[in-house]
Order: sequence, then structure tokens, then C-alpha cells
Amino acid sequence: MSEGLFRRAIAELVPYEPGKPVEEVQRELGLDRVVKLASNEGPFPPVPAALEAIERAARDLNRYPDGGCWALRSALAERHGVAFEEVIVGSGADGVIDLLSQATLDPGDEIVCGWPSFPSYVLDAAKLGAVTRKVPLRNHMYDLDALLAAIGARTKLVYVCHPNNPTGTANGRDELASFLDRVPEHVLVVLDQAYFEYIEDPDYADGIAEHFSAGRRVVVLRTFSKIYGLAGLRVGYAVAPKDVAIATSKVRRAFDVTAPAQAAALASIDDNAEIARRRTENARGRAQLEAVVRSHGLEAAGPALGNFLYIEVGEGRAVFERLLREGVIVRPLDGFGSSSAIRVTVGTNEENGIFATALEHVLSGVAVVE
Repeated sequence: MSEGLFRRAIAELVPYEPGKPVEEVQRELGLDRVVKLASNEGPFPPVPAALEAIERAARDLNRYPDGGCWALRSALAERHGVAFEEVIVGSGADGVIDLLSQATLDPGDEIVCGWPSFPSYVLDAAKLGAVTRKVPLRNHMYDLDALLAAIGARTKLVYVCHPNNPTGTANGRDELASFLDRVPEHVLVVLDQAYFEYIEDPDYADGIAEHFSAGRRVVVLRTFSKIYGLAGLRVGYAVAPKDVAIATSKVRRAFDVTAPAQAAALASIDDNAEIARRRTENARGRAQLEAVVRSHGLEAAGPALGNFLYIEVGEGRAVFERLLREGVIVRPLDGFGSSSAIRVTVGTNEENGIFATALEHVLSGVAVVE
């Protein structure tokens, strides 16, 4: 009965694999404690001002949210020194990727991205019947020269994941600028900086300040899901040329970003001291995990700049399953294009210690204590 009902473009798509809730893993495996280090969430809750804003917004949940995200867009425009009309707000950075895809891609059009990388680039294109040109990474990093070589007449979007998810690496300032200067005019570059606030590397470029504001035709993605602790509310944004922003508004759902999400994001923007503290804590925790990995003769891709590590372990799915039985959830990377690796999110000091013990058990063959 369903033959011919569904679009051919989705026939080969594999649904996104959500991680199991902590409570379900505990129930299934009979564990008292489970640590989730799978989804690159920050280990810290929303900032106090955001929690207060959420509480206030909850009192008006009988009303639809502001469909234009006016207050949040205005604040973001002021923060970045861009026009209000150049700010796109979506349901996470992932939601903005979906809007960009819908606004630009016809069947047979092409996107180009590195691989392994963030799967939504590929999935959102495929859903529209577009073709993805996947360019292998070089030393776990985007190969920008190869990316340029993959661009064709029907290429609409080129994604640069910066730093790349899942490898955590990023191209340097001069290399990125040279790449952007050579991209053909018919192509829109999407610079995905979802982990921007974690980074202290002096060779890492601020895509908005250094490229968009300098007049380059680029869309820069950011999110409140990571260091701001708002992953559960799904709110991200982009700074983009006005014509791109207008086009995305034509395909956006009327009330895509909830009122609590908008209020919490708005309340989080100016807590620079807390964000700096979290950045420092993340760097410390990342170094802690890197030391654990090296102690077992493994090496994380690097230099890692975000809040996660990419670790080649041979059989990623098997190691994921063994760690799960130890009460630690990490991310297997089949869907990202790397079945031989796992991705581990930086947690609290205690969570990182639990991962260290679990990894020791898994690699040494110690049986799980029931």
C-alpha cells in the first residue's frame, strides 16, 4: 500500500540515531549510575538569569511565541555589530541548517562538505533530492583545497565545520581566509561555529568579525546549546547576508523557536564572566580526558578545540557497547562517517573520572561488576 507513497529521495536515508535516555540505560542494564558523554552538551545548567527568564516565560505558555524572535535577533545584531535583517534564529544551529537547505536546494543541486563531519549537512540535502560531495579529511581536518576542487556548476552550499564535529579540529586563520577568497561567486559558504565560545586558540578566526563583517559572502552559525547550557530548549542562530536571511524566512515555520527558548537565550547573552569560567573548566577537562586516552596508548585527534574528543579505537560500535555496560554513554560515529572511532564529550571532573575508570575496564577486559 505504501509503494510509491514516499519520496525517492529519502529511500536510502538512515534515521538519526538518538542516544537512549540515562534512565532507560539504567533500567535495561541494572546500573545505579550512568554518565552521558555522548551529545556534546555542556555539563553546566542554564545561567541563573536564564532560569529566571524561563520561569517568567512559563506563565504565558498559553500564548504563541514571537514568530519573528524580535528581541533576541535585536540583541544578537547589537552584540555582533550587524543589521537586524542579517540575523536568523532557528531551532538550534541544526534548525538553521535545515532552513538554509530548504531555501537553496532543488533536486540535483549539490552541497560540498568534509567527511566525516556533521551529518545534518548531508541529511538535509538528501531530503530535498540534492547531492552531497563528501571530501575526505586530511589529518582529521577539513582539506580546504580539496573542498574547492569538489565545487561544480550545480554546487549551492559549501559547509566548513569549524571546529569540525566529530574531530574537534579547525583550519587556521590564514588558510580559512584564503579558501573564502577563492570560492566561486555562485556558492554560499556556511561556516559552522557551534563551538565558538569554547575556543581560545589565537589562530582561530571569528567568522562574524573577520569574514562576514569584512564583506565576504558567508553564513556563520552559532548556538546556545553548548556552553550556554540550553540544549534542551533548542535555539541557535546565524549571521547571514540579507537576501539569504529573507529566503530562510520564507521556509521557516511560523513559531519555530519557543518562548522559553527565546527568553533564556536573551538572558544568557551578556553573562561573559560565567562563559569565561566554563571555557576554562572545559579546557581543563579536555586536557584531563586527553591524558586518560594517551595513558592507554590511544590518541585523540587534535589539536581539539571544542568540548569533545575524537578517538580512533578500531571498532567504535563495539567500544561504545562495552562502555555502555560500564555506565558511560559515548557517541559511536557510524552516522558521522567514521565507524572506527568514538566521540567523548568533556564532562565534569567527576564524570571524566568515571569515564577513565570505564575505559580502563573496557581496554583491559575487566568484567562489569553486576
